[in-house]
Amino acid sequence: MSEQLSQRLNDEVLIFDGAMGTEIYRRHFFINTSFENLVLSSPDTIRAIHRAYAEAGCDVLTTNTFNANRAKLKSFGLADKVEPICRAAVALARECAGEKTLIAGSVGPDNDPEVLREPVRALLAAGADFILFESVDGASGVRAALECMKECDCEYVISMVLDDKGHGIGSGDDVKNMLAEISGAKHLPVALGLNCGLGPEATLHAFERVKVLGHLPWIVQPNAGEPRKIDNRTMYMNSPEYFTTYALRYVALGARGVGGCCGIGPEHIGEMAHAVRPLARGGSRSVAVVIPAAKTEEKLPEAPLAERSELGRKLAAGEWVTSVEITPPVGFDVSGVVEKAKICRDAGVDVINLPDGPRASSRLSALVTAAAIWRQAKIEPILHVCARDRSLIGLQAELLGCACEGIHNILFITGDPPKLGNYPFSSGVFDVDAIGMAAMQKNLNAGIDLGGKQLGQQTRAVIGVGIDPNAIDLEREYRRICEKAEAGAEFIVTQPVFAPEKLLSFLDRIAHLGLPVIAGVWPLASLRNAEFMKTEVPGVFVPDEIMVRMAAEPDKEGQKWVGIAIARECVAAIRDRVNGIQVSAPFGNVHTAIAVLH
Repeated sequence: MSEQLSQRLNDEVLIFDGAMGTEIYRRHFFINTSFENLVLSSPDTIRAIHRAYAEAGCDVLTTNTFNANRAKLKSFGLADKVEPICRAAVALARECAGEKTLIAGSVGPDNDPEVLREPVRALLAAGADFILFESVDGASGVRAALECMKECDCEYVISMVLDDKGHGIGSGDDVKNMLAEISGAKHLPVALGLNCGLGPEATLHAFERVKVLGHLPWIVQPNAGEPRKIDNRTMYMNSPEYFTTYALRYVALGARGVGGCCGIGPEHIGEMAHAVRPLARGGSRSVAVVIPAAKTEEKLPEAPLAERSELGRKLAAGEWVTSVEITPPVGFDVSGVVEKAKICRDAGVDVINLPDGPRASSRLSALVTAAAIWRQAKIEPILHVCARDRSLIGLQAELLGCACEGIHNILFITGDPPKLGNYPFSSGVFDVDAIGMAAMQKNLNAGIDLGGKQLGQQTRAVIGVGIDPNAIDLEREYRRICEKAEAGAEFIVTQPVFAPEKLLSFLDRIAHLGLPVIAGVWPLASLRNAEFMKTEVPGVFVPDEIMVRMAAEPDKEGQKWVGIAIARECVAAIRDRVNGIQVSAPFGNVHTAIAVLH
């Protein structure tokens, strides 16, 4: 049995193609025509669609065989054409595919395994790399697909059509019942999928529900959605940009394959592929940093944690740490952030937290900002270093620059993809992720550079990493924080916490790592700010009861103080379990952050 699909889903995020039926319809073939038979009667049409998807950057092309079974073809007088249609469909897709492109043999839904068995056999005989059961609706459809595959030694995917509550759109079956059927199968699918349904937004809600169920990879392929009323206008929110926004969210939640269904065409897939590939490289798996082995005697002894910085001393002594996050300026005038840092220093804050291009924005160098704060405000910064914008060589230069400027507290983050920011045409580098950067810094602290050569002196960095206790895929988050600890992490900073119980539960699980944890806290500035955090910021979970509390205040000033009160309550709930607090300054207002700490 070929294992191409399972291996590639493990190694990378795969780009699937979009709709076939709606693309055929756009070419003036109407519903009184068998779309499947066009592989025989109008092969140039199907070839052109496949070629457009291939040029858009697809890793997987899907055959035009959704309804290529006797039951569906009978109404067109083509019941005896299953085998030639499947053979021609695979050949056309293969003709347009690249060397590494996989061919998915599409099989539409039916509750009779005998109906499904004939096209499955024909597609495999014609050379399809795997079978894709599409739009499966309900437990009976799942059973039919499983029964069909009992005797087939090949990879296959079961893709379901669900509403935003996780129920089959036609059957009403709970997805848990469908997955229960799958869990008992002897020959399991290599992945599960969501396709068609009610559009990108509803599919996101469905994926959030089903992602935590089972252990198989997920492939997400929404349709273009339904029209929406906006300011009394009826609008179709199915632009390539809109679709891409949701595709990025699917990948951020752990999808291993993304594509489209009805209404999603090559232009959507091309836009999405351009945006997803950097994110897939940056976040899909750990990227190891291979440093040539150095003899033990070549390494210099690392400076004790307590001697590297004041933050290191506090962490080593188990003392409480307070931090305020200030974002570097958009221009090159640092006077404003320096003044804010002085206000924080005078209020007793221990360190200033400095993001590095948050949400893929372009701002003044975080290292330059950190150096200015350290020299002029006399308060230590925690500098974020992001993998998105620098190659390995550039990253090492940045870390050596930190040592030169006396910036010793560093938080390593993989980073948001460029598509999320104001410069979507920029390319993400992602040579390495946070795990690899921690390993790089660990070696620099022992005087060994990226090439395994001696520096003659060692850096004195305190190595920080992030965790997301709100992650949909907590297994992946747990695995990665363990890898970060093994790579050399010495403290942890969390994503903003609004639900203390989520953080406390995750802290129980990682207690064996023995790493000090600084909890992120975000005082909500207004109801609108709360809505933005809830819906737009990955890794942030804002409970509904907090939204109700914010909405109860009629004006922004009242909402601001409710946000401060909620943040204080969060600090009180977790204080005994963490080593410190990092408070964000919403819209640069450090007085709000200080109000939380006091």
